[in-house]
This record gives sequence, C-alpha cells and structure tokens, in this order.
Amino acid sequence: MDYSRPESSETLRNKCAACFRQFNKIEHLVEHMRTSYHSSHEPSCGICKKHCRSFESLREHVIGPLPKQECKNIFSSRGCKYCLSVFDSPYTLRLHQDRCQLSGVTGLIGRFGNLGIRDNLDHGNYTRGSSGQTVALACKMVGGGSDGSLDLCARVCLTDEYDNIIFHTYVKPPMPVTNYRYETTGIRPEYLRDAMPQRQVQKKIQDFLCNGEPMWKIRPRAGKARILVGHGLDHDLDSLQIEYPALMIRDTAKYPPLMKTSKLSNSLKYLTQAYLGYDIQSGIQDPYEDCVATMKLYMRLRSQVHKIEAYPLATDPQNRNNFASWRQNELERMSPEQMLDISRSDFYCWCLDSRDT
Repeated sequence: MDYSRPESSETLRNKCAACFRQFNKIEHLVEHMRTSYHSSHEPSCGICKKHCRSFESLREHVIGPLPKQECKNIFSSRGCKYCLSVFDSPYTLRLHQDRCQLSGVTGLIGRFGNLGIRDNLDHGNYTRGSSGQTVALACKMVGGGSDGSLDLCARVCLTDEYDNIIFHTYVKPPMPVTNYRYETTGIRPEYLRDAMPQRQVQKKIQDFLCNGEPMWKIRPRAGKARILVGHGLDHDLDSLQIEYPALMIRDTAKYPPLMKTSKLSNSLKYLTQAYLGYDIQSGIQDPYEDCVATMKLYMRLRSQVHKIEAYPLATDPQNRNNFASWRQNELERMSPEQMLDISRSDFYCWCLDSRDT
C-alpha cells in the first residue's frame, strides 16, 4: 500500500531542483540555494537527476545501503559501479565496463617502477601541451625521531599522464632514520646510504614543476608551470619542503566529489578499488603505483562533460551577487529551476582543466 502523500503545488514550488529537498517557505529555499552551491559540476543520478555532493553520496543513492528503490532497480541492470553512469541497455553497459574497469601496474612497467633511480627531469622533453604538462607525485615515508613516528621522505616518484617515469629516486633524509617500516616501504638502510640528499631532490622537483616560471607569477591558465596531481600532497610536499601554489594542485584526498559524505578523505586504496576497479598497496608499497592511480583518477574526472559556463565558480566576481540579500524579493519570484540555473560551484571542477588545453 502506498502511504505517500501527494505533493501540493506550493510544496513543489519550494522543492530544490538539485537535491530535491523540500521547504515549507520559499525564503527557506532561497537560503538553501544561497549556501548549498549546487551546480552542474556536482555528481548527479543518471536516472532521477538528483544532485549529490560526492560520488560516495551518489553511490549510496543508487546502490545502498539506503538507496532510492526506483533508481536502484534501474542501476542494477544498466549502471556502471565504477563511474556510476547509467546506460541505455545492459549490452551498452558491458561494452562500457570493459573500458571503465582498469588494470593495475603489472609486468615490465611495474618492475621498472621499482628500479631505484630514474632521472628524466629534462625541461626540453616536457614542454607545454606535451605529456609533461600534468604530472603526478607520490612519496614513501620512513620513520624518524625517538619513537620512529616522524615521517621522513625516503622515496619519491614523478610520472606523466601516460604513466612514464619522469623522476624516481631514493631520498636521503636530513635526520637519522629510526624505523625503516620495511613491511610497507621495502626500504633497507643500504638503499639510503648513497641516496640523493633531500635538498637536491627538493630543488630538482621544484624547478621542474615551476618550469622556469617565478613562483609569484604562476597562474592556472596560459602559464608554463605544471599541474601537480597526487593524494595527500600537503603531507608529501611538506616532507620534501617544497612550496607550490594551491591553484596548481589536484589532490584526490581533498577533492570534494571524491570525499566521504562526512567530508573526510577517502584512502587512495579505496578510491582506486571503487572508481578504477583494481587493487593497490598490497604488501610493499610502490610510489610509482600511487602516481599511476592518482593520475588515472584525475584523468577520469577531468574528462567529464559538464555544462559550459563562462564563469563557473561562485567566487568569480560576476557571480558574487547571484544570491545577494538585496535580491531577496527577486529570488523568491524565481522557480527552483531558475535558481539552480544561476547557482555556481564552490569548488574548482577538474573538467575545467580540459578547457585550458
């Protein structure tokens, strides 16, 4: 028996066109739109078109544990569990999933990733528009301090968009190592004895990232500096004592669509398994494997097709008055769809990077 109550026209008028939340008064809906920053860049259900704040929230909506039943029924036969897209038929889905589920680092490439030193930081080989304009960075840490809990970078890897190794070396920390964490790092004392000093690694990587551009002059568009991809990059860059502008960093640990519904970070291991379809970080961990995973995640999200807007961010000067309090009466006369049309994102969507190349 259906116990649901029919929605009144007034309730429908006060229903958010993005997340479908309902409000008793139109002014409450306006306030919701003012603070929610709904946009076409949010993950959305391919069936009912509901906007979700993250892919984790969208996964809960179509798969569970508490899904919308109508969406779950359709998604179970026509939805991709990796990218969460919905297709016209199960056959189209099978064709798609063969491409969507990726494989990990195996064979010769995986073994090359474990070689101790690789230094291809040649500016001439990675010019703007080539595979080196976007690079991924990953580090592996050993322990310092009296209890071995202080993270010290002992191995670093830098790769390009095609998983080619640009730079891969052991790093000699600036202080004594008290815990090599061999079970996960695979690093032994002899590997660091003649390793490259941290200060030299820092300069090499920083110079390569800036690509001849002064730090103060770096800008996201039409510049020479490189986009840096990684997971937990604040920690990696801090351990290497590298400074790099936040506007050039793409961190899978801090990107809102990839975070938990609680707004905490997901692990790279989980993101790779859930959205790429393969496992990483089993046993001894390789920074090359992490670079490949973060770059694949970034490239997948960068390739998303969203509505093109001249000024896509809520912080753009042209959008600062979209929901200004002095427009309250005008906003209350708008339909939910009209309000959604002027709403803008509060985060930089990675699909915008593809429009700059």
